[in-house]
Amino acid sequence: MSKDTNSAGNGNGRRVGTVRRAVVTAVALVLTATAAFAVMAGKGAGQPAGAAGGKTTAAGGKTAGASTAIDPALPAPIVDMAIVREAEDGGKAVNLTLDDGPDPRWTPKALELLKRFKAKAVFCLTGPNAAAHPDLVRRIVAEGHRLCNHSVSHDVAMDKKPVSYQEKEILDAKHMIDEASGGERIWYYRAPGGAFTPQSRQIAAAHGMRNLGWNVDPGDFRQPGADTIVRTVKEQLSMGPTVLLHDGGGNRAQTMEALERLLPWFAEEGYAFSFPKAG
Repeated sequence: MSKDTNSAGNGNGRRVGTVRRAVVTAVALVLTATAAFAVMAGKGAGQPAGAAGGKTTAAGGKTAGASTAIDPALPAPIVDMAIVREAEDGGKAVNLTLDDGPDPRWTPKALELLKRFKAKAVFCLTGPNAAAHPDLVRRIVAEGHRLCNHSVSHDVAMDKKPVSYQEKEILDAKHMIDEASGGERIWYYRAPGGAFTPQSRQIAAAHGMRNLGWNVDPGDFRQPGADTIVRTVKEQLSMGPTVLLHDGGGNRAQTMEALERLLPWFAEEGYAFSFPKAG
């Protein structure tokens, strides 16, 4: 074999070796990235439903609301800015929450049912509805229920808007509810559609409102039928105590029928009617 042939063979060998090393390196990088992704996925898998992912789920929140870092550009929180779903009462308890009112047709029906079954609830009010029906806001408080701020516009894309917009939605609604109630305490803030952000949670907490999520969402706003609402609430209660229902934003006949069936069932099953933690 000539010297030139040997040189060509050695050159080819070096090129093959280089290619093989490059392939091995690329495979190692892919495996490392895959392993890192698996670790991150594993960390996320232990979170409650709704703690990750863009759309809201039964736990009532979005990824944007997860941080607990304080923004120095905003007022400091005076209550815990984390999203609450737990009940104040220990043991077997249920937190009933009613959104989008007050409504002159449906809120009185809800109040009558709650009174009949000696139950209590949180009413998450939009600012304009509170301003339009101050008599209902004051009745809610007088009958032992709690108020919650549900923003001005019920904008479920609030988490995509500037902080100044979020602040205006929350504080303008607070002002309207304060005016309607005569200055009664607003215990909670619930972002429309669970569209919390770290900034909106801090704004709410800086004004004494605990951020309110949920565990149980039967989708009653879609009017799926009272049977479906009742069944879904019963099925999802194992996820936690805070139940999301509606007394405004549309025809709530199905919700009222479901509530009339659920309230005695809660009592029969040994559930105490509680409120979400507010500290």
